[in-house]
Amino acid sequence: MGLTHVDVALMQLSGENGRYESRFLVDSGATETMAPASELIGIGIPPEGKRIYELADGTRQEYSFGFARMELLGAVTVGHVIFGPEGTEPLLGVTVLENLGFVIDPVTNSLKRLPAISLK
Repeated sequence: MGLTHVDVALMQLSGENGRYESRFLVDSGATETMAPASELIGIGIPPEGKRIYELADGTRQEYSFGFARMELLGAVTVGHVIFGPEGTEPLLGVTVLENLGFVIDPVTNSLKRLPAISLK
């Protein structure tokens, strides 16, 4: 299976003060979404707290997090965003995908919208 990328825009919850737009790696192993801290601060997204996150290599790291409006593929949601270090490739976690009703199609390495979001 190859890598899946998608164009995402992050904004303040109010939608003011600009947008951070980038190509995000869709990471099915990550719960949360991460972007470079300088980009988030630059559009006025404030840190709301800190949490310890376990990275792919098993190490643990404390990062600040905030809340952002997220747009991708014509859909909008609100969610956590981690303030990542400079040079971090933006990551889109599965929480956002689930909130919007998307899954990764392993054949095409693209996102596919589910016909319905399960409430069961």
